[in-house]
Amino acid sequence: MTHPTGMTPPGSPRSTDGGDAVIAAFNAIGSDYVFSSPGSEWAPVWESLARRHRDGLPCPKYLDLTHETVAVGMATGYGLVTRRVQGVLLHAGPGLLQGAMAVHGALLAGVPMVVASSESSTYGDGPGPDPGGQWYRNLSVVGGPHGLARPFVKWANEAASVHTLPGMVTRSAELAERAPAGPVYLNIPLEVLLDPWEERDLKPVVPKGSTVSAPAEIQEVLDLIAAAENPVIVTETAGREEGGMEALVAFAEALGIPVVEPPSAVCANFPRTHDLHVGPDIEPWMDTADLMILVNCRAPFYPPSRRPAKAKIVVIDEVPQRPHVAYQVLFADQYLEGGVAATLRELTRLADPPAAVRNARGAANEERRAAEIKAIEAAEARAASAASSPSGGIDPVAVAVALRELLAQDDPIIVDETITHSRVVSRHLKRSTPDSYFYVQGGLGQGIAVALGVKLAAPERPVVFTVGDGAFQYNPIVASLDASKQYGVPLLIVIFNNRKYLSMKMNHLRFYPDGAAVQTGEFLGVDLSGQPELAKFAEPFGFHGETVDRPADLAPALDRALKAVREGTTAVVNISTSR
Repeated sequence: MTHPTGMTPPGSPRSTDGGDAVIAAFNAIGSDYVFSSPGSEWAPVWESLARRHRDGLPCPKYLDLTHETVAVGMATGYGLVTRRVQGVLLHAGPGLLQGAMAVHGALLAGVPMVVASSESSTYGDGPGPDPGGQWYRNLSVVGGPHGLARPFVKWANEAASVHTLPGMVTRSAELAERAPAGPVYLNIPLEVLLDPWEERDLKPVVPKGSTVSAPAEIQEVLDLIAAAENPVIVTETAGREEGGMEALVAFAEALGIPVVEPPSAVCANFPRTHDLHVGPDIEPWMDTADLMILVNCRAPFYPPSRRPAKAKIVVIDEVPQRPHVAYQVLFADQYLEGGVAATLRELTRLADPPAAVRNARGAANEERRAAEIKAIEAAEARAASAASSPSGGIDPVAVAVALRELLAQDDPIIVDETITHSRVVSRHLKRSTPDSYFYVQGGLGQGIAVALGVKLAAPERPVVFTVGDGAFQYNPIVASLDASKQYGVPLLIVIFNNRKYLSMKMNHLRFYPDGAAVQTGEFLGVDLSGQPELAKFAEPFGFHGETVDRPADLAPALDRALKAVREGTTAVVNISTSR
């Protein structure tokens, strides 16, 4: 009989080794997957998985992935949707360094995961199995890989004994899930993985508890709201919490307060089609708002010293001061430090604004909403007009509109890794449901993997990955498309291709508007005109690939691509854009 944790039933002790301890701990934390970029230290884990598969014992699904960025990025995408910790196995210190950019991205995105790799503690001079000369000659890192990891994870340590190994893994998972959620790192020496371990029952890890501010603090904020004539809500990541979007909608509606999602917003927080959504621009409120409610905001003002002229500022956040942010300014007058969704629900429950106040805010909000709709419609009209231009290229707004119309009958998830087009994507795709939009955090080149992880977590929803041509080429394309094919995870990949690093040119012009580059036309770090045909990357995998240069071809090409995705095949649509 199999025990629910996958362990040998009590009364039947059996010795295995540290590899089995790792899998038993992953079972205890409820990890669905082990995202692995293979390394020689993980033979004990592979042996444990083979034994468990043979004996019909439960264990996480194991994914062999051929690049560290793909392993970590897929864990990130999966965690964005599920909000649950997963296991990630990398190879030694060098593998950790290869995956470091994606691990840092997970930290910024607030995704929990337990990342592990190895070191040797004997280098071949100890008793027991030979770890292999590569640890002595090539792989070791002075101070251990956990020293490398500390700057870009929440917590890093070494699991120095097989006797503490399961507890170290489960403790790491619990640390990872606490706010602010993020990756933790464990160095598990190869000798520890090979050490004998007597199976014992591991207690399953239970979900973390919830918190909400004290009633008196809640009432003080409600008093501020009741007295405000021109309040506004600003949010960057309210939607990252389970039920966060629904709680924010109920709160805003109950009090008649408009919502701004600034360009720093990184997920779907509030329906873009809602009457209280007044767009991405915080600037009109900086001098006029008398109350600003920051909901899960890490950096709402830029420059940081740009302070609202007269607004009282309420910060609603479980951990307002992000430990991983080097410099952060919130100008708070009051904090509500609890779970965001729970706090918003409590505020809504206790709110009782006079009808006159709600009505007055309603009239002003209608005017602001009308202005936002007018601005969106004007941009789309300009894009449609440009579609008839013979100058070549398709306006990025037209691409976003075509995608929106293509997916109007679905509830897609957009994963965006564009840079200069990111505002176009978020504003014109108008995502309005929970977990329907994620912006890839950290360095460029992990977006395909993040989208694959999102699709893995939400197989019933179309997942669209939007990316510029520069960012696309930063991705480990072969390893990512290989993962898509091997594990049956189809994506619609849409490339906004302007054949340049436009953001580099914009930064150059910001610093040297009349410089030598402007006079000569020599802009370095910008030109991508020599790139290969990007849609051709689909061919070796048997995927669908198309290149679109003319506006008239856009909608039919996207339609064919989406049909291919529905049939289980990733599609790459490379679109020449006008800017």
